[in-house]
Amino acid sequence: MSLAIDDLMHEHDAILASFQLLDGMSHTLAVGKQISADDAAQFVAFLREFGDKCHHGKEEGFLFPAMIEAGLPQQSGPIAVMLHDHTQGRAWMQAMEDALAPAFNPDAFVSALHSYVLLMCSHIAKENNVLFPMAENILEADQLQTLFDQFEAHEAQVIGAGRHEELHALLEQLLARYPAPAAAHAH
Repeated sequence: MSLAIDDLMHEHDAILASFQLLDGMSHTLAVGKQISADDAAQFVAFLREFGDKCHHGKEEGFLFPAMIEAGLPQQSGPIAVMLHDHTQGRAWMQAMEDALAPAFNPDAFVSALHSYVLLMCSHIAKENNVLFPMAENILEADQLQTLFDQFEAHEAQVIGAGRHEELHALLEQLLARYPAPAAAHAH
């Protein structure tokens, strides 16, 4: 596997791991406890910064254009589906943000998060199992290396040095505050 695709798949793993927070927050509400609006806002900020700006930015800014240049259509097929999923994901993130203010509505927040998680789990499976193998088939090794270099530059520019580690630490704190019940798998 190329470094470029490996990078994207590792980010997928981190995004999927973050979805454990849905189980924990759902459980917290189910047992009659409160979710902090600040915690919910921090999680949306994590999804926006890491999942959307960084990860989807790599795909939309570099991977998809390279695949289109290699002959994949933009208006139909896998790239069109991935772009549609990204747009839907942003709409669910907006719904989560809408649940934060003017007054925090934890049930609306968790409902929007649930819809986001369902969409993104399916989306990630499509990318991992269809789009990424397709990319490795149609792109040359030097193109994939160039993509990896572009990903590294994008990440440095969009989130900066050390920010990955800070985001992962934030996620660990949130997961510790909202532990999922042992048997829960909401996604």
